[in-house]
Amino acid sequence: MIKDTTQWYKSWFDTPFYHILYKDRNQHEAQRFMDNLSKYLNLTPDSKILDLACGRGRHSKYLNSLGYDVTGVDLSENSIAHAKQFETEKLHFKVHDMCSPCEEEFDAVLNLFTSFGYFDNDENNLATIKAIKHNLNTYGLGVIDFMNKDFVVSNLVPEETKTMEGIDFHLKRYLKDGYVFKDISFSYEGQEYKFQERVKALSLEDFESLFEKADVYLLDVFGDYNLRKFYKASSERLIMIFK
Repeated sequence: MIKDTTQWYKSWFDTPFYHILYKDRNQHEAQRFMDNLSKYLNLTPDSKILDLACGRGRHSKYLNSLGYDVTGVDLSENSIAHAKQFETEKLHFKVHDMCSPCEEEFDAVLNLFTSFGYFDNDENNLATIKAIKHNLNTYGLGVIDFMNKDFVVSNLVPEETKTMEGIDFHLKRYLKDGYVFKDISFSYEGQEYKFQERVKALSLEDFESLFEKADVYLLDVFGDYNLRKFYKASSERLIMIFK
């Protein structure tokens, strides 16, 4: 059971159950997104990329396979410990809080798969964008791949059960106080578990306000992993390119 609800991600992301629940994520889709994004960003073989909130490094590893020098950072010690087995001369992983800048500068800083908006206050969200700006070199670009709030809320599935590796995960989703919640409950080896995910339902307008405060410039907005135009009502993703 999560006790520190203000930092739920520290508890949930560090469990093996998080990775079991989401193990069926579409790897082909993720790779297509990275292919499209790297072309759009005009990255070259010597480009340095920061994968911010990298988890176990699935995007980092693929980007590295394309020839880029990639650093993946995440707050989850267990995820980084897992990712480190894949380290090479041009693939690096470390534990890091995304609210703070890293020591290096990069050609691109990527924050992918709705790895933003976990915090209770906009100060930390703003600090993260400022940290991204700090980590970009003169010609570098930042990317935030977020859920499209309007699409998610209008297509919310209130309850479902998802069975993965013999575990029945009971999921409840709802909107409350400006956050999208997902309550997760399941039994494993005779023990009951309960976790909760909570992501702030940020709109494009909310991000534009944060970007203005952070003194960064929004260049482009896309609505899916094929980098097609963003439509507020129907796009599944909110992908923002900024500098």
